[in-house]
Amino acid sequence: MKFFLDTADLGEIREAVSWGVIDGVTTNPSLFAKTGGKLADFERHIGAICELCPGLPVSAESCAETAEGMVEDGRRLAAIADNVVVKLPISTEALAATHTLAQEGIAVNMTLIFTVPQALLAARAGARYVSPFVGRFDDIAEDGVEQLVQVCEAIHGFDFGHEVEIIGASIRTPHHVTEAALAGCDIATVPFKALKKAVRHPLTDRGLALFMEDWKKVEQA
Repeated sequence: MKFFLDTADLGEIREAVSWGVIDGVTTNPSLFAKTGGKLADFERHIGAICELCPGLPVSAESCAETAEGMVEDGRRLAAIADNVVVKLPISTEALAATHTLAQEGIAVNMTLIFTVPQALLAARAGARYVSPFVGRFDDIAEDGVEQLVQVCEAIHGFDFGHEVEIIGASIRTPHHVTEAALAGCDIATVPFKALKKAVRHPLTDRGLALFMEDWKKVEQA
């Protein structure tokens, strides 16, 4: 399973890329707002992310509400760099826009997917990536993992005539990472904090502390 970093923070991207584990970046309006970014700086900021991740897919989201607006946004975003993926939230308007953009060779990441029918429609419309959410099901006390498993089984069971990869989204914990991998996700998009948590484990910390204590004994001998 590949890892995308779910952030718009350039510092987080720079550090995570240095680890050699990042295969792409996903952003959204909320993440860009957290950086203190302004509308006039948005395209420049996406360009900066693309420069940090040459050749890796970078999802940039359109906030247009019509198919025409989404297509216009998609063309403009795709012109920023050749590794930009246009991110669209699932809707009838977005399906129409995805169909048009896909025919023009522009990759689309269909997001805010919560059900198998939504995922299938996104893939049929031409989406290069479909992003079923996991963590937000926790907010309403439902099982997001089961939905994720069903989406993976449905998407991987059909030939859509083009490559479709499943991005496990709304990943909040290392447990979610595990479940996404076991479900069969091609990709997990993970916030920087959750990615760092996935590296750590109390037994690893304890073992390292013991190693260091023993090494001090060797140095003192």
